[in-house]
Amino acid sequence: MAADRHRGGRGGPRDARRRSEETAFREAELSQDEDRVGRPVGRRVVLGVLALGAVAVPAAARLQNTTEALLAEAASKDPTGLVGLLPGGGGFQFYSVADSIPHRSPDEYRLTIQGLVDRPATYTLDELKAMPRTRLVRDVQCVTGWRVPQTPFAGVRLADLLKSAGVQPGAKAVLFDCFDAVYSESLTLEQAQRPDMLVAYEMQDKPVAAAHGGPVRLYAAPLYFYKSAKWLSGITVTDSVTPGYWERRGYDIDGWVGKTNGRDDDPTS
Repeated sequence: MAADRHRGGRGGPRDARRRSEETAFREAELSQDEDRVGRPVGRRVVLGVLALGAVAVPAAARLQNTTEALLAEAASKDPTGLVGLLPGGGGFQFYSVADSIPHRSPDEYRLTIQGLVDRPATYTLDELKAMPRTRLVRDVQCVTGWRVPQTPFAGVRLADLLKSAGVQPGAKAVLFDCFDAVYSESLTLEQAQRPDMLVAYEMQDKPVAAAHGGPVRLYAAPLYFYKSAKWLSGITVTDSVTPGYWERRGYDIDGWVGKTNGRDDDPTS
């Protein structure tokens, strides 16, 4: 019996590992099936894929396709932030400050510009894409420490939208609202008029996914990533800086990489 266990017979380490693989595989498939009928993707599917990752080396060929499919499902809908711990996330962590990741279809998306401007406007996604396109490739630095090097973002320069709207005298800041009804962010007018501030509809040369703040988000290249507001729906020009969601929770308002929040990261621009 001892020899059988050593060779991986019933009840031995290999058998236990096989049962662990099969259990994780079945639980992950079950979670995926539940999501197909409209139930929310949450901790169960994420933890199931984490379990798959733990056993993926001895069963890599068998599990790869299912794991990748589950990651795609979870990355687009999971509000827990755990998806960022999984392989295949492109180096990005996934965060949502709302109860779930909000979705807005490209056809129904609208961006309003208002406040201290001469010409308030509302843009569709197609109208934004028809404007001159700018592509930036910079490192993305999160204030929590992770960094994704040389990440492409593309969209319309924020400065161009502000110029089209006609910023009025007395304007000093820009407030960004988001269609999750929770997230907000702000920049000084001087920051907003820099050429490396984008209203972005592409990330990593693909349309911005909902999990990353799509279909349109702010990209503030020289600032920590919390300044790049997700799910952008409104731009309001104001006479003073309004602390955003993260600033109200202790993060610095300016957010320059390497110069704020008590960190010493290399600049991203």
